[in-house]
Parts: sequence; structure tokens; C-alpha cells
Amino acid sequence: MKALIVDDEARVRKAVRLLVDWEAHQIEEILEAGNGNEAIGLIRQEKPALVIMDMMMESGNGLELMTWVDEFAGSTKFIVVSGHNDFDFVRQTVRHGGIDYILKPIEPDMINSAVSRAVTAWRAEEAERSHRQHQSLRLNEIKPIFGEKLLSALIDDRVNAEASLRRLIHDGILPPDIRTSRLLLVQTDSGNNPLLRRFGGDSELLYYAIVNICNEFLQQQGTGIAFRYWGGPPEIAILLWEPHESVTSLISRMNQGIFLTLQFRMHFGISAPGAFPAHLPAGRAEAAEALLRRNLLRHEDYCHFAGADAVTGGKQRDKRETTVPLSFADVQEDWRMAVISGTPEALTAAAQHWTQELSRRGVVTPQMLNDWKADALLLRSRLVRKALGNRAGNVLAELEQGDQQNPSPQPSGYSFSLFAWRDWSLAFMQQLSRALADRQQKERNPMTEIVKYIEQNYPSDLSLQEVAGKFQVSREYVSRRFKQEYGINFSDYIVSVRIEKAKLLMQNPGLKLAQISEMVGFHDVKYFSKVFKKHTGHSPKDYRDQAEH
Repeated sequence: MKALIVDDEARVRKAVRLLVDWEAHQIEEILEAGNGNEAIGLIRQEKPALVIMDMMMESGNGLELMTWVDEFAGSTKFIVVSGHNDFDFVRQTVRHGGIDYILKPIEPDMINSAVSRAVTAWRAEEAERSHRQHQSLRLNEIKPIFGEKLLSALIDDRVNAEASLRRLIHDGILPPDIRTSRLLLVQTDSGNNPLLRRFGGDSELLYYAIVNICNEFLQQQGTGIAFRYWGGPPEIAILLWEPHESVTSLISRMNQGIFLTLQFRMHFGISAPGAFPAHLPAGRAEAAEALLRRNLLRHEDYCHFAGADAVTGGKQRDKRETTVPLSFADVQEDWRMAVISGTPEALTAAAQHWTQELSRRGVVTPQMLNDWKADALLLRSRLVRKALGNRAGNVLAELEQGDQQNPSPQPSGYSFSLFAWRDWSLAFMQQLSRALADRQQKERNPMTEIVKYIEQNYPSDLSLQEVAGKFQVSREYVSRRFKQEYGINFSDYIVSVRIEKAKLLMQNPGLKLAQISEMVGFHDVKYFSKVFKKHTGHSPKDYRDQAEH
């Protein structure tokens, strides 16, 4: 077992090390971090069972750290050690599942008692998680795909819905007396790599485990069934009829079971009740819409109802939620000006302003994020096409490849972080700004066109004066830039191009040296041979003989 001590004062970290009887608590490895941001990195990498943290730190304070631990490392237990006797700090510690709030100076008995309770709680939950995971994977070893497809047909196959219902009733999967029902959808996130890794990257096995956990609770009362919906993208659906408790209470119990096994809680989209089975197609659309319109800023809401309650989940609205939601048009000009300016300050300010406004308005939904992303891509296309005209295609293709290396966070993922979207928007704007600046720099650099002109006209008698005049720059400029970029002067560069072209032509045995000499701009074959030998160390004849052998 591992423990992590987080405090920005080294002496405090040392004191905690000395005061806790680690061996008695069977903690073998003790890690240290000087701030919350460093701690997050260590928790991700080392996965400690216990974190002992300070509340006030300069970089990543204790409140931010405990919020992150509660959301992303829910199995980790934490104890707060602080010099601030602040009731709000204590309340936040309890709210996020902290074991204890200990005031400095630290009493040995008090911190050892807290560590003992944390270790006991962690071991108990670990044993329960292990038991439930083993039980879930043991249940129904053969997937009931046929039954799931019959249930899916009630939703999306009007032609065969009646026959499917008869078979489901005959096989005892559904009772014969259902009159009204609700349809629930469980939020699934194919991009949740930590969760998928527990199942060897097999998303089907993950869905199978979630379905089994839900059915453990549903089958106790015989009022519902969870199943893998086969009518579209990967979804887990729950058909619920005449429950003996409120929908929110049932979901809360199922979520607790899921958390004990997977350390994740799921979001549920909930349709309005309707006639069974006629309302099921509309019910699925309602549940999916509820998930798309759930307010991501309400981290503790896992029940999302269709209709007027889609954003608030049937709960009292936050005062901020009465304001007009932020649209991309509200910040589009900020983004455009930041991209054009290209300064780190402007780009950072635009990204921060966006996420601060999202937080201030109080409502962020997956649908809004999808729309935002589409609008951002449209803005990018417009800026690139306006700046580069018919040359925009290559740049847009390069930017789209960059999108694969810097993908946006999942709008409909299990968890939501404004910081992740801020970082993505900053990288998005930085990439676009660099692409425009680089291409425009190339457009402003006449050397690119001068070299291209030489490549196309090397057989002609090109002079420094002629080339400089054509591109409206001085002879000195051309000469200096060739020295800077290629390490040779203008005339030597032309000769090197001609020699390289001659090498290619020598591969054709049907061409005589005199013909090749003329084709690459040398009007005297003897002079051509002399220059060729100077550049390659071989005469044209010897070079051709070596190439043939």
C-alpha cells in the first residue's frame, strides 16, 4: 500500500513522515509532493491508497486537489492537515469524502487514528470491489445477445416489434401485464481509457459488466431490465415498469453498485413515462436528448430527465442557470483576434475568457460543446481560406491531422473538466495561429519563389541581375540569402542544380553527353565535363559506367 504526503513546506512533510507509524498501518511506500498539481501527477502514476494533504498551497490548493481526487480517483482516501480552523474547509472535506480534518500542530495519536480509519475503509471497499467485479464477470457467462436484440427491436423495429414482444413474454424476459414504462439510457464513454484498461480494452466486456450490475438491482424487484441496445451506437438501455421506489432512488442504488465495482458513477438519461411498447421509440429519443442536455457543471447530478427538467435533473435551478447560455458567437471575435495576433498572452486570455464565461453562466451541456466544436472548426476554415485563398486546402489538411494528435475532450464523457477544454482551446488556437504565420512567412519570403524559378529555368542563361530584377529585390539580397540558406553563392547553386539534373539524365543510355550537356544549360561539353568532375569527383563517363554497374 502507498501513501502520499502533500504540503508546500518540507518540514511539515517531514513531520508527518515521523509522526505516522507506517509499519503498523502496513503502508510500505511513502511519496511526497510540494503542491496540488504535482500530487495529481503522482496519484495518476502511483495510485496511492491514502493522501495526507495541506489545504493552502501556492500551486494547486487542497480544495482543488480533493475535488479532483473525489472525481477521478474515488477509491483514494484522504486526510486534510491544515493550520486554518475554517468551517467551510471542514465542510468541503466532508462533502468530498475526506476521512478527517486535523489542525496543526499535529498530534501523533490523532493522525494515527485517522490513518487507521482511512486504511480500514480502503481495505473494506477494495474487498467489496473485488467481490463485485468477480461476481459480475461470473454472471451470465454466455451473453444473451438474442434477448437483447429482441428488446432493441421494441425500440427501433416497428415491423417486428409485436412478434418480438410475444417472444420476450414467452421466454419470461418480460411480464405480460406491462402497461406503462420508462426508457433509461446509461451514459457510455468509449474514450474512458482508465476504465477500459481494467477490461483489457474490451468495451463489450465493460458494457456486459455494467448491464449485469444494473440487473442485480432491477431483478430484485422484478420491475425492469438492463440490456445492450443494438439499434445504433453503443448504448446501455434500461426498460423500467412500475418501480417500487422513485427512479432517482433506484438509480442512486445502481450507481453505488457500479462505483463499488468500477470506481465510476454513470449518468442516466430518463424518458417521460408512456404507453408500452408504443412510447419506446420516442422514449429512447427523450433519454438521449436528456443526456445531451445535462448540465456538466452539476457534477453530483447523475439523473437527467427529459423535457423541461433536462438541464437541472428535476432539482432546484442554480441562480446562474437562469442567465442566457454562452454561444460561440459571444467569443468568436476574441478567438479570431487572438489567432491573428499570435501572442501567447492573447491566446491564453482568449482560452481563459471562454471557460470563465462558461462557468459564470452556469450551464454547459454536451450538446453545447458539440456545437462549439463545430463552430470552432468552421471559424478555422474561414480564417485559413480568407488568408490563403486557393492555397488553403493543404493547410487545412495539415490542421486536421493535428486534430488527431490533440483531440478535444469527449463532450459526452463520464467526467467533465473546464480546465481540459481550456487547454484544448488554447492548443487549437495556437496550432491555427502557427499554421497561418508559417504559411504567410513563406509567402513573404521571395527565396521560395526564386528557388522554384531556378528549378524551372535552369537550362537558360540565368544571371544574378535577371533573377533579382524579376523578383524586385537587390542582387546583394539574393546573394546574401543564398549564402545564409544554402552555404553557397548564387552561381554555384545554379551549377549544383544542373549537375543533379545531369545525373538523372545519365541514367538514360540513349542520350549522349553532348545532348545532356546542352539540356542542362552547358553549351560546351568539355566545360560540362570539367565542372561535373569538380562537383562529383568523377568524369561524366566514369560516373555513367559506375551507375550502369
